[in-house]
Amino acid sequence: MSKFRKKKKETPVISTASLPDIVFMLLFFFMVATSMRDTDLLIKKPELPTASEVKKLERRSLVSTIYVGKSNEQIGSQIQVNDKIIKIDEIAAWVLSEREKHNKQELAYKLTSIKADKEVGLGIIMDIKEELRKLDALNVSFSALKDGEM
Repeated sequence: MSKFRKKKKETPVISTASLPDIVFMLLFFFMVATSMRDTDLLIKKPELPTASEVKKLERRSLVSTIYVGKSNEQIGSQIQVNDKIIKIDEIAAWVLSEREKHNKQELAYKLTSIKADKEVGLGIIMDIKEELRKLDALNVSFSALKDGEM
């Protein structure tokens, strides 16, 4: 027998102490980087018209969106706000409920965005604008794609 034996070297166990830190960092990253869709469309997705002068909206939390397009179930154009389809005369109640969500300083920057399908007639758009005008909701934008985008 020899005095010096070779010992078998075992591989060290992998430390998992930093694993929870990595998991939480990934969780926070995806929470910050992901945007959730606030409404489910009950109408067909509007095919937006194109325009040459398009600006991106700032402060999306102050934007209320009115969708106008063809309904999945009925013939003709429908108006959708949040997650329900409404009629023209219900726009006033919706605007007032949207105003209650913000304080007085934010109301000066409140914007109503209309996302209308390019096949929708001008009559329904004018009716919506008239209802908004009655409520003094004059800050209105129309969603469009930049020329060349699709």
